[in-house]
Amino acid sequence: MSTPVQAPAGQQPADSAGRRAIWLSIAALAMTFMLPLAGLVMALFALMAGIRALPLLRGARKPTGIAVGGITISSIALALSALATAMQLYLMDEYSAYTECLKGAGTVSSQGECFTQFRDAAQRKLPADVLDVLGAIQP
Repeated sequence: MSTPVQAPAGQQPADSAGRRAIWLSIAALAMTFMLPLAGLVMALFALMAGIRALPLLRGARKPTGIAVGGITISSIALALSALATAMQLYLMDEYSAYTECLKGAGTVSSQGECFTQFRDAAQRKLPADVLDVLGAIQP
């Protein structure tokens, strides 16, 4: 006969589920800005953890604010990472041409020319003023 697994002393499973949801959602938001595709996967895990934490917290009659916060942050991370991943896939050819141009660029002025070519190619492909909204920063 096996013994049931118990939570660490002083910590209930509902409390740890809420904390897990918020920490995963914060990690997902951070990953979104570094690696959007990894942020997308992490945001999905965080969203599932937050949704699973809600009934545990309600059943233990604990406040659900931390789980709701985790769901909110992971939803924001999910939306941002989905947009960033879609943008990367949509501009994949232009970005590949940009990296190839940078390989042959030996000076700062030629690197600037590579960016100008990338920006012009992206402007032709994207709707008007999208690069102004994004700030037209270098990739």
